[in-house]
Amino acid sequence: MSEVTVKQLAKTVGTSVERLLEQCKEAGLKIDNESTAISDDDKAQLLSFLRNIHGKKESDLGSGKKITLKRKSVSELKVSGGGTAGRGAKTVSVEVRKKRTYVKRSDAVDSEQEELNKLVEEKNQRLEEERIQSEVSATKKAELAAAKKAEEEEQARKKAEVDSVKEAEAKKREEADRKAEEERIKKEADQKRADTEAKSQADTRKKAKKPKKASGSDGGDRNQIHVAKGKHGKRKKKGPAARSVQTGEPGKHGFEKPVAPVVREVEISDTITVSDLASRMSIKASEVIKVMMKMGVMATINQVIDQETAILVTEEMGHKVKTVSEGEREAELLSHHGDDAEYESVQRPPVVTIMGHVDHGKTSLLDYIRESTVTTGEAGGITQHIGAYHVETDKGVISFLDTPGHAAFTSMRARGAQATDVVILVVAADDGVMPQTVEAVQHAKAAGVPLIVAVNKIDKEDADPERVKNELSAHEVIPEDWGGENMFVHVSAKTGEGIKELLDAISLQAELLELTARKDGKAKGTVIEASLDKGRGVMATVLVQEGTLRKGDILLAGQEYGRVRAMFDENAQPVDEAGPSIPVVVLGLSGTPLAGDDALVVEDDRKAREVAEMRYHKERDVRLAAQQQAKLDSMFDNMGADEIKILNVLVKADVQGSLEAIKDSLMKLSSSNDEIGVVIVGSGVGGITETDVTLAAASNAVVLGFNVRADAAARRAVSERDVDLHYYSVIYDLIDQVRASLTGMLDARYEEKIIGLAEVKDVFKSPKFGSVAGSIVTEGLVRRDQPIRVLRENVVIYEGELESLRRFKDDVNEVRSGTECGIAVKNYTDVRPGDQIEVFERVEVKRSLDA
Repeated sequence: MSEVTVKQLAKTVGTSVERLLEQCKEAGLKIDNESTAISDDDKAQLLSFLRNIHGKKESDLGSGKKITLKRKSVSELKVSGGGTAGRGAKTVSVEVRKKRTYVKRSDAVDSEQEELNKLVEEKNQRLEEERIQSEVSATKKAELAAAKKAEEEEQARKKAEVDSVKEAEAKKREEADRKAEEERIKKEADQKRADTEAKSQADTRKKAKKPKKASGSDGGDRNQIHVAKGKHGKRKKKGPAARSVQTGEPGKHGFEKPVAPVVREVEISDTITVSDLASRMSIKASEVIKVMMKMGVMATINQVIDQETAILVTEEMGHKVKTVSEGEREAELLSHHGDDAEYESVQRPPVVTIMGHVDHGKTSLLDYIRESTVTTGEAGGITQHIGAYHVETDKGVISFLDTPGHAAFTSMRARGAQATDVVILVVAADDGVMPQTVEAVQHAKAAGVPLIVAVNKIDKEDADPERVKNELSAHEVIPEDWGGENMFVHVSAKTGEGIKELLDAISLQAELLELTARKDGKAKGTVIEASLDKGRGVMATVLVQEGTLRKGDILLAGQEYGRVRAMFDENAQPVDEAGPSIPVVVLGLSGTPLAGDDALVVEDDRKAREVAEMRYHKERDVRLAAQQQAKLDSMFDNMGADEIKILNVLVKADVQGSLEAIKDSLMKLSSSNDEIGVVIVGSGVGGITETDVTLAAASNAVVLGFNVRADAAARRAVSERDVDLHYYSVIYDLIDQVRASLTGMLDARYEEKIIGLAEVKDVFKSPKFGSVAGSIVTEGLVRRDQPIRVLRENVVIYEGELESLRRFKDDVNEVRSGTECGIAVKNYTDVRPGDQIEVFERVEVKRSLDA
């Protein structure tokens, strides 16, 4: 590189000429003035001097201003003087003086002065500590020595940190000087290259009008990314405004391809969508779909797949699987209920469920105990809702659950048996054991609860209690007087006979069970029934099992939550709290919970909302995955089969339990026959709205309302869209109507009935009819308008119809048994003597869902 003057070098490095001349003299260079030239060796010597100059004392380069701070603090130390504790102690005042000097340094100050100052400061501090130690008693010196040691360690640590910081700063300054020098050299090289390239481009433009790419003139330009360009992508002339960025070595990329596949740990819950699974594996969803297709599973990007399928796909793609359960998060949020064990358990009232066959007097028996008339409010005189009541008796408080006896309410009876302590099986003495009676026995045994048999209607003349005992003994319900474990009580809901004995039996059984529950703490219970009231909103009947439910609590019930705004007992009277075994109607939930859901009181609204949303998404994903799998499974099964006729229905009911019973009954009707099916396009609790009618019209569905009615807008939409709407108040009327509709959708079925048989004696030729069989009717009658079969040695060889039937020369419509006749078979001439002609008719058979 050519020599430069002192003035040019000072301008390049960004310092003053006087400062540079002074540094050159200190470095030992013979420099007279700013016009003196500096060679490369001189530059190297100067650079070495500047690197070594860092760290010298400040006095060599000019002293800076000093600031000295003196601080003083006074504390008191208690020193024991020996002897009895608390006597002879004295207080010593300790004064600590600290002196610190701050020096303002120049840019090139030497670090040795800082070290000297630090040593002086440490010496002063040691002298101060020695003075303090001389004033403190011998007993306190050990404590001060320990404190001194800790302080020395802290100072050593701080000194090490300061040294590391100074070393890092020195390295940074050295690196900055090196980069500045390299940048200056680089700028000079770039300037020289730019001048050469500009000259070359000027020569090229003179030789050709069309500009050529500059990359062909100099192979080194391929390693540059030019920033400044013209409007049409042409390069501007190289100069100070034209910048170029070096890209490093030719052909080398900044990104290096991984040499080994990346294995990730993928968390998979109970269900997961294809897109979410692909995101967790950091691959495209199309790749996941491709792998699933190879495995024989058809899926879309938003389809929900189960955990087992997701595990197989993840392992197939070479990733690790970590299964997680959504129940763990839910258990964590609800873990506060584990703290309720600290509360003391107290005796609680028994919960009694009354079960039995329909119209055997369950509700009437409860009416007598409650001295009310519930049956008058039920449509058809039968219970269609599960009711919860608590009754004050001479034996104490007893909570009753009244379940329906109709076959459609199987799930209601099962829930009643699960939430109860004692089951009362009501059997009519004049009717005996019926199907729902047996079912109630099975539910009680499955729940493991004791059974008390109430033989009702003993006031009737045809009552036979012994018959009830005999029939129940066949189902392993043995009376106590027969050596069994079940108590039998003869009662009459009409006259009140035996009611006191029944209550005594309940109390005795409750004492044997020793029923206890905690009364304090957060409440926990079960949703018995839920409905939607137009004025009050969601009304849920909750049976409290533990704790005390209070007004204002945050209640979580299944997928719904909310603050308890109000509570009512079975008589619609407001209450502020409800203890164990007490049923109450709760207002304030966000939606209608399902009957049978657990009800819990949680700490705050946020936790309740999180758990409710988690349960909703989990149930939704599971339902969608099951539906999708059912569609895929039935896709190939239905290929080639006759098309199934579908009846679309939309069901609205007054309470959740009735809605569940109706849906279960309709599904049973659908599964009873392979030719037809019922699809529930929508269901819900509450009145029929315009939205329901719109959905029914779009899906061509029948609207079924059970104890609910359509509002004005819905009725107008029904008339405009011509939707089929039916109201019902008794559940078996609804089920019978749907069964009749499904039966009418069945294809007609015909059976063949043989009405006559004729034996061929001889065959004659006729110019008009061809072969005519001379026959005699051996059985029944031969009719001309019915189909026939030709039998030869009891094997059917032809099936068709008659062309002619004659008696002598007359055409007749039928010939009876024992009469000769001539028979011509249409389009068949191979009739032989000895053949039999069978005449039959097709009769339409009335079909049902079971046939």
